[in-house]
Amino acid sequence: MRRLPIRIRVAAAFAATMALVLAGTGWFVYARLGADLSRALDQDLRLRAHDLASLYLSGRSPLPLSTEQGNRLVEPGESFAELIAGGVVVDATPTLGRQRLLSWAQIQSARRGPRFVDVPSVHGLDEPARMLATPIDLGGGRALLVVGATRENRAETLRSLRTELLIAGPIALLLATGLGYVLAGAGLRTVEAMRGRAAEISADRPGERLPVPPTRDELERLGATLNEMLARLEAAIERERGFVAEAGHELRTPLALLRAELDFALHHAVSEEELRAALREASAETDRLVQLAGDLLLIASSDRGKLPLREEPVSARELLKSVHNRFAWRAQEIGRPLELDSPAELTFTGDRLRLEQALGNLVENALRHGKGAVRVEARPVDGRVELHVRDEGTGLPPEFVPRAFQRFSRLDESRAAGGAGLGLAIVDAIAEAHGGSARADGADVWISVPAR
Repeated sequence: MRRLPIRIRVAAAFAATMALVLAGTGWFVYARLGADLSRALDQDLRLRAHDLASLYLSGRSPLPLSTEQGNRLVEPGESFAELIAGGVVVDATPTLGRQRLLSWAQIQSARRGPRFVDVPSVHGLDEPARMLATPIDLGGGRALLVVGATRENRAETLRSLRTELLIAGPIALLLATGLGYVLAGAGLRTVEAMRGRAAEISADRPGERLPVPPTRDELERLGATLNEMLARLEAAIERERGFVAEAGHELRTPLALLRAELDFALHHAVSEEELRAALREASAETDRLVQLAGDLLLIASSDRGKLPLREEPVSARELLKSVHNRFAWRAQEIGRPLELDSPAELTFTGDRLRLEQALGNLVENALRHGKGAVRVEARPVDGRVELHVRDEGTGLPPEFVPRAFQRFSRLDESRAAGGAGLGLAIVDAIAEAHGGSARADGADVWISVPAR
């Protein structure tokens, strides 16, 4: 069944559903009509019994069934009646003769009150019939009036209905199935158009989208959702292309310098001191390459949402002390005070090494580009922990702040100024991995993470 086209499967499901609906409706109509005809027959027998009893009790004729009035109440070939007194038939329609219609048990039961009796056939009619036996008082004695009618009219009506249902039902089912097939095809034409356009979309031709039908239904929402997905994928591809291009540019410079230093050491160094100097420069460029490769890997991992964290309880004061000790010697060399401030009891959950890396990047930027004292501070704010690094310089210009945490963003776009423009991007990636964010306001840059 799964190998069949969707159009055929939808039509088959529609046909099966319609078959059940038609069958249920036909059965309901058939049963309801049968019940209504039975009630109508019973009501007719009651009225006929009442009218004949009135004739007997009026005393107009000893044998009403033989009179003109009695014959008008009994239709020849369809209905009949008889009067039983003392177990003997004293009056009856001509087709019955003098044959008693009820057994002794039925007579005894009917004497206690009106009783309906179904019989397979009646003498002279040879058709299934339904009878009503009603006790009446006649001339000081008690008699039993039996009126009946054949069930052939009811059976004929039901047969006619059954024939019409058996003819009209399949025709309606075929029409409904054909309509379902056409409607399914109309709906799937839009899907096929989307599929055809999707097969033509290529990463080499950005901006292409699927056709969206203005139907205001699930297909329109599906097309809009797929186009939104294509836009996200296109943006992701552009980011990846930009990332690769920028990474290539950043790697080219240290690699070129490393090669130049090694070539100098191999071919031009004439003394041990020159050789050592070239190797020191090569080692520095190698360290830069290692650092840059690590930064690029971290950014790539954060893009995939897979930046690994080893979360543990972190003391904010101990975290700041570790960062302070790491940069204390450098701050002392350039004459820049490095201060820290954190409540002793402030703790939260996070990856200590990653947070040290992020704070280290902020302190590195403050020492390289800022002025005056550098202050590292931790404080609780509305259920979060903010880790601030600020200096006394002018800080980031307001127009640069919106893109400050984007990768490869620099205040000085010249690559000769140094730095790959990944420091703040790494800070932002680490903050987001902790469920937080990175913010900047002039010379104050901070990380906000949940105080879990």
